[in-house]
Amino acid sequence: MHALRQTAISVALYAVCFAGAAQAQPTFQSASPTAGSATSQAANANADKGMYQAIEYQNAAKKGPALVVIPGEIKSSNATFVQKFGPTNIADFAEVELSRANFQVLERTNLGPLLNEFTLAYNLGDPNKARQYLGMGKLRSTKYVVKFDILKTEQVASAQQGFDGGSVGRVIGILGAFSGSVGGAVAGAVGETAVGSVKTGESTGVWIIGMRYKVMDAETTEQVAQGYTEEKMEVGATGTSVMGVSQAQQGGVGLDTMVQRLVQKSVWEIDSKYK
Repeated sequence: MHALRQTAISVALYAVCFAGAAQAQPTFQSASPTAGSATSQAANANADKGMYQAIEYQNAAKKGPALVVIPGEIKSSNATFVQKFGPTNIADFAEVELSRANFQVLERTNLGPLLNEFTLAYNLGDPNKARQYLGMGKLRSTKYVVKFDILKTEQVASAQQGFDGGSVGRVIGILGAFSGSVGGAVAGAVGETAVGSVKTGESTGVWIIGMRYKVMDAETTEQVAQGYTEEKMEVGATGTSVMGVSQAQQGGVGLDTMVQRLVQKSVWEIDSKYK
């Protein structure tokens, strides 16, 4: 009886441990040779602030209508942004977030090679052309067509400051030389070397990126709602060098993360107002 009880307990413990292992999200270790070092910890602390953060959408418990996300437009003249992003990238982010908000997101791949014509029909407000596509398969249930446009990407501010100890060090050396004593001259030389080696610098740039969303009636192509939101993107670098020992950091949220956050803000508004 005792043996059976022990076996039952062992099986139960195994089941609990196995269940916990099965439910645990996989984790991965860094292969960097500097992993765990001071520089690694500082870099990872900055990178953590740019990690994806899931949004709790207000009406996520309520099932939203069927919709299709079409590629929007990038109206910014900023070459870096245009080279890095295309309308399809933004639509991909939007599909992920709208699905998390419990909208029925229909795959753009259902349109296949007709996607460009489908998009053109809604951009031009051509209901007859749009209805031709809405009769195809799953698209029959489509209520809304949604698009996200980038209207602004511009650097609006930058600031720099720093300290170079060279000039101060030379003054200390001169004062030591004028002291008239060997000790004073040596102290002045040491002071000149120490202070002259100190260099610090810091620079920050701030960008503003703006996104507009449009919600259109799938059947009539008429605009049902629109909204606009902006976010600041700050990038910076700082460095210090003293007696040959240097320390530097640089970072900031990248364009990918900024676009994703703007999409999240837009989807939050769509979810709270138009579901």
